[in-house]
Amino acid sequence: MIVTTKDLFEQAYGKYAVGAYNINNLEQTVGLFRGALGKKGSNEEPADPATSAPFIIQISRGARAFTDKRFLEAMIRTAEDVFPEAIFAVHLDHGTEEVAYDCIDSGFYSSVMIDASHETFDENIAITRRVVERAHEKGISVEAELGMLGGVEEDISVSADHACLTDPDQAVEFVTRSGCDSLAVAIGTSHGAYKFSGKQGLHFDRIAAIQKLLPGFPLVMHGSSSVPKQWVDRINAAGGKLPATSGVNEQDYLPAAKLGVTKVNIDTDGRLIWCAVYRETFRDKPGDFDPRTAGKPFMAEYAGFIRDKNKMLGSAGELENVRAALGVRV
Repeated sequence: MIVTTKDLFEQAYGKYAVGAYNINNLEQTVGLFRGALGKKGSNEEPADPATSAPFIIQISRGARAFTDKRFLEAMIRTAEDVFPEAIFAVHLDHGTEEVAYDCIDSGFYSSVMIDASHETFDENIAITRRVVERAHEKGISVEAELGMLGGVEEDISVSADHACLTDPDQAVEFVTRSGCDSLAVAIGTSHGAYKFSGKQGLHFDRIAAIQKLLPGFPLVMHGSSSVPKQWVDRINAAGGKLPATSGVNEQDYLPAAKLGVTKVNIDTDGRLIWCAVYRETFRDKPGDFDPRTAGKPFMAEYAGFIRDKNKMLGSAGELENVRAALGVRV
């Protein structure tokens, strides 16, 4: 069942973070729903209450433009029917003003992100405010971004020299003037696979400072993939050439959630799993040309990844609580 992002945040705030996962195709969609319900194999397998979690399914501008946005929307609607136990929100990731309006008018999205973080502070507020006014007319929540993450994600590219952490005082002014419902903050993460070198990590002091000035307000952590070494190694063993890298320590998810980080975006890890499984299949079965051969093990691997991620986020086992709080019956 599709619910509002606001509903999920109200249940999660200060206790756990909701995983926000980007999808691009059918296999990712099925793996995500199975994993969020604690399933391991078929769609018919019963959900596992101990590992079932609410989640946010994210669609990027690139995913919407890859073929046609209606394909993704249709897959999600179908998944909602196939997996009636699921509780989730649908979110536009890194939208421009134009794309945000298109998503708002579609009536399909629970929330949209307007990313004007590359603009001046005042212009970021002005753009965000326009989107907020349009979205709130239809009961849709708006996520904005303040501060700039480094790294690369689709058409977003910010050098380390231009990345900057979110200023707590500016965060208060930004939320007050823009009216946004959640705020993506720059707290040390970066987009893409190449996040940290040495012992760098999250700036918990910055998160705490922002929460102190914005108590109860949902914060969002972008660039939060952990870039597991096992997947990088499997890719390289199957012919890939990814250099050594590291992502966000999964042990940091829950402490960040306790400080108000209510939504954690994860995209890169899913791409690494896809790359590893498909490379291994092509290597090990060179005579097989069935497109489903690699898709089956990928869905299983991705479902397992989702289950494990939700445990680290603290959301595993919370689905029944959310369902009860929202008065949802299966």
